Amino acid sequence: EKNQKPGYQLLESGSSEAMKDSFKSLIFALVLGIIVAYMILGAQFNSFLDPVTILMALPFSFSGAFIGLLIMGQSLNIYSIIGLILLMGIVKKNSILLVDFTNQRQLEGLKTEEALKDACPKRLRPILMTTFSTVAGAVPLAFSFGPGSETLAPMAVAVIGGSLVSTVLTLYVVPALYSLLSKLKRT
Repeated sequence: EKNQKPGYQLLESGSSEAMKDSFKSLIFALVLGIIVAYMILGAQFNSFLDPVTILMALPFSFSGAFIGLLIMGQSLNIYSIIGLILLMGIVKKNSILLVDFTNQRQLEGLKTEEALKDACPKRLRPILMTTFSTVAGAVPLAFSFGPGSETLAPMAVAVIGGSLVSTVLTLYVVPALYSLLSKLKRT
């Protein structure tokens, strides 16, 4: 704005303005999705802390998506944000598998650490199966070169990067956070 001559101003209009509005709407949907997910998980688990444990995997998935976009030279656009929204569901499902099974084991009388030691290996296979099937389904889109591939590639890259990073880190972070927050549950 400082390089503009007096009497002139810069306005976004047309497709640029529509893209900006769409971007804002998708960011709002992403944030609203996290809030609604917390409320639903809170009702499902009858806890304020279990949803925090489950949703703690989301930042890792987002960082993985951003790293994937950076490595593949893709931009953060509407399609990659749709990929982030899709990724939220996948990552939450993996964490829910772990937390729910651990809760069941605790209800059977195991202590927190014992329940985690039992739940983590037993839930590893379903978590890995979900991740590998998601990545396998997204790889053709990420590396396609046909017409329209430039629109779907960022979404696929975001899903692949986010799924891989969040799976690896979720297997460490969710049990660790569950163990820490279980001490707050008891008090």
